[in-house]
Amino acid sequence: MIEPSHRQRMIVLSICCMSLLIVSLDNTVLNVALPSMRRELDASVAGLQWTIDAYTLVLASLLMLAGSTADRIGRRKVFVAGLLAFGLGSLLCSLAPSLGWLIVFRMVQAVGGAMLNPVAMSIITNTFTDPAERARAIGVWGAVGGISMAAGPLIGGVLVDTVGWRSIFLINLPIGLAALVLTLRHIPESRAARPRRPDPLGQVLVIALLGSLTYGIIEAPAAGWNSPLIMGCAVVAVASFVGLLVHEPRCAEPLIDLRFFRSAPFSGSTIIAISAFAGLAGFLFLNTLYLQDVRGLSALHAGLYMLPMAGLTVLFAPLAGRLVGSRGPRICLLIAGVAMAASGLLFALFEAETSNPLLFTGYVLFGLGFGMVNAPITNTAVSGMPRSQAGVAAAIASTSRQTGGTLGVAVIGSVLAAGLAGGADFSGAAQPAWWIITLCGLLVLVVGAATSGSWARGTAERTARTLEQSSGPAAAVGSPRA
Repeated sequence: MIEPSHRQRMIVLSICCMSLLIVSLDNTVLNVALPSMRRELDASVAGLQWTIDAYTLVLASLLMLAGSTADRIGRRKVFVAGLLAFGLGSLLCSLAPSLGWLIVFRMVQAVGGAMLNPVAMSIITNTFTDPAERARAIGVWGAVGGISMAAGPLIGGVLVDTVGWRSIFLINLPIGLAALVLTLRHIPESRAARPRRPDPLGQVLVIALLGSLTYGIIEAPAAGWNSPLIMGCAVVAVASFVGLLVHEPRCAEPLIDLRFFRSAPFSGSTIIAISAFAGLAGFLFLNTLYLQDVRGLSALHAGLYMLPMAGLTVLFAPLAGRLVGSRGPRICLLIAGVAMAASGLLFALFEAETSNPLLFTGYVLFGLGFGMVNAPITNTAVSGMPRSQAGVAAAIASTSRQTGGTLGVAVIGSVLAAGLAGGADFSGAAQPAWWIITLCGLLVLVVGAATSGSWARGTAERTARTLEQSSGPAAAVGSPRA
């Protein structure tokens, strides 16, 4: 195999970043459009939750399947299919005649999105073979993800106020088309040296677990926590989780290789991803509704209010990528945890949303924290893994992010809906939600500190040796730093 030139590697990285841009931006740009969508489509809080969670739920459910399928049948082939499906879903969303159809079309989008992120990370991992260069490339990848998610409210605000909420889906089309043309011209086909077979039972269990958990949380305020429907969802979720624990170790080639979790950095990155993205999703959901429904701001002005958060993420995400490449993930994770927890505390203890100085301080702190967290998640997840399993490892990291976003909207939205239904004003109803966001920041801090030291590095090295022995002589992606 001919080693790609530096120019070719940069083109590949640019294509992968374009795919990440539209998948990540699509969800956060939607947040600022929620009030406009609610008015036009006559949606409830639960309906708004589903416009976000239908996307992230399908995305999280299919990411691991897409990653392993791409390793088996060809990464470029799956990547191209993902771009086409995402573009079609985006077009349909812009034409949706009702809330129900919008939710369905969001699921079509998610099917395409599931084929993009883990496959793009696998392409990066197999294109950048030098560990230092790979770390920098992954840092750029993480920075693009963080920037696109934080900039979503501002971009969405401009589009909603000038063109209308349907335009937030149309912006995906030119970016997706450019990525498709460049992919066909510049990305060679690649497969794992030892392809993995499908695990249909594992896939069904993952869908059942995430679907029942999300549905139960979102619908509980209306149906009642003790209702048969919600209790049934809880039973399905627990049974599916137990089923995964029993089935996956017995499967010759499981959808989720539980041996990955013997690595403390890998397990830590999973918990950190869920916590950080749950905090982000809840943060955006609460602030978007507050700024537009309580303060009466337009979508554009609401986006401008959150500009400090986006600006700090834009500033610190590339810095985090460089820090991870040179010093390892520990510093970034500690800064991220402290900043995100401090932001949550400002809202939980001092009702920062009611005071502009405190509000903007909270935005700055959260933007700083989120800007520092994305790159170490990605780098730690793939560090030490054999390249033959890069797609699966990257998919688990991406699944953790999407699962966190799904649970963040589900939990925060349900807490807010329950408080409002009980007669509280917005600040009172949102206070428990802010404590949850604070807890997310503390989890990033504590887990990051515990899984980025010398002991954790030792578990990663042992896990890498075990995986290499079972997957043959394929090279590993690299070892994580303390």
